Amino acid sequence: MTAAFHERTRDALANPQLRVALDRATAQLALRRDGALASLVEPDAVRDLGRAARLSVLRDLAGQLERFEERLTSNGVKVHWARDGEEANRVIVGIARERGLTRAVKSKSMASEEVHLNTALEAAGVQVVETDLGEYVVQLGRDRPSHIILPIIHRTREDVGRIFHERLGEPYTNDTAVLAATARRHLRREFLRADLGISGANFGVVEDGTICLVTNEGNGRLVTTLPRVHVALMGIEKLVPRMEDLELLLRLLARSATGQKLTTYTTLLRGPRRPGDACGPEELHVVLLDNGRSSILAGENAEILGCIRCGACLNACPIYKSIGGHAYGDTYPGPIGAIVTPGLRGLGGWQALPQASTLCGACRDVCPVRLDIPRMLLHLRGRESRELPTPLALRAGIRLFGWIVGRPWLYRAAARGARFVLRSLAKDGWIERAPGLAAGWTAVRSLRAPARRNFQEQWRTRQGRPS
Repeated sequence: MTAAFHERTRDALANPQLRVALDRATAQLALRRDGALASLVEPDAVRDLGRAARLSVLRDLAGQLERFEERLTSNGVKVHWARDGEEANRVIVGIARERGLTRAVKSKSMASEEVHLNTALEAAGVQVVETDLGEYVVQLGRDRPSHIILPIIHRTREDVGRIFHERLGEPYTNDTAVLAATARRHLRREFLRADLGISGANFGVVEDGTICLVTNEGNGRLVTTLPRVHVALMGIEKLVPRMEDLELLLRLLARSATGQKLTTYTTLLRGPRRPGDACGPEELHVVLLDNGRSSILAGENAEILGCIRCGACLNACPIYKSIGGHAYGDTYPGPIGAIVTPGLRGLGGWQALPQASTLCGACRDVCPVRLDIPRMLLHLRGRESRELPTPLALRAGIRLFGWIVGRPWLYRAAARGARFVLRSLAKDGWIERAPGLAAGWTAVRSLRAPARRNFQEQWRTRQGRPS
């Protein structure tokens, strides 16, 4: 898996179009986030309260889940528990089979991507259509989302035009208004024909058993009201204690994700259609998904379950902005994915992800609930060194380095030798191809030639002491 990660990374770095798309989109989102967050009264205090609300749930997650189930049940909701992705898929496929449901429409759901729900439903004969515009393009293009908030951040409008032409038989265009109208026309038919609606859940309110969905396209409301049956797949960590906490987190989520004060559609669901209701499903099912979350909760990185999936850390991360989401190899990309994926899937096979960070702290600075992402990445790196086999060459190199740095005279001599070699390779002050470990750097960027004399040598000279 590590080799595969490096291969995906090399492919991403060799794609100039991807870099341009990522730079433009993430820069715009970051600017909008900064402006929107500044519109809050005492934003730092709001962030502190948001963090407290999320972490208070995690401290008593089992008890909060029991209370949440009680409220859901009293609202007429059918609650299911899923230990892993296979069980979640089995539950949802079973609901479809028992009720003869054959056409499903979905709103955006990272949890469903995590468990590969579409594949399971299609194998059971249920046609599934994604209705978020980005996810719809991903599905038509047989692609994968590459951002938590913007699934097709890696695509251009020309790409979308070609996909619509090839998959829907529409005339090619790169006009965004025409493309949006085309998607709307095709999706409207799917909404009207579907008998099963599937959504995720941004939050679940323990106080009264409310499911909250936030969208900017309105598809979430169509998915949850038009079909006969609605199924919400929800990670067990998505709870907030009270409606007051929900209001607080919604202000943080929208500002951090898209730079809005509030998303265009905020939908609160409390149960199926009741007598006298004009719309709504006959049945509402909530599937509470564990799939490794309990293991994360029991470990040193439990704090990561407080994530509200805004994507701000991706937009701030220099690594994500260079390689995009697909390089991470699983559902959750960026700094959050580098922690969540090893937590859900196991560190073995995913140990390269925590290494994909400069530890600059930008992710921690922009996180709306102040998650200490660098600390958690360091913890996973420590686990890797303790639990997973280390290549012999690396072990030998670390021991040699430790032996050298323990002898200052030898370290200074080695540093002089390294500077001499690197300077001999430089042209006009830059090194295009370096030997040894430095080759990893020059494979994707130029390396500045080191100074002829380092800081300590220059300082000694300035103090009148010999170097």
